[in-house]
Amino acid sequence: MIKSELVAKLAEQTNLTKTDAENVVSTVFKEITKALIKGNRVELRGFGVLSVRERKPRTGRNPKTGEKVEVSSKKVPFFKAGKSINEALNKK
Repeated sequence: MIKSELVAKLAEQTNLTKTDAENVVSTVFKEITKALIKGNRVELRGFGVLSVRERKPRTGRNPKTGEKVEVSSKKVPFFKAGKSINEALNKK
């Protein structure tokens, strides 16, 4: 699902216009992003947890040339799915 499909579903299932639904979705994404930038954890009950993890510097390899390349440390987003999502995905 892409953002426009999410907006369309939200507008369809509520009495919001597509413009209002897009504003809601954009606001939610912006606030999640702001929280992650501050280093906060975002917990959406029944959905999952978003947090930031730091990757340590390492020596990588250029796949085209095979040359060694130093990769600096960086922060990356991490998502851990909630219990209900895991159960839904693994339903037998």
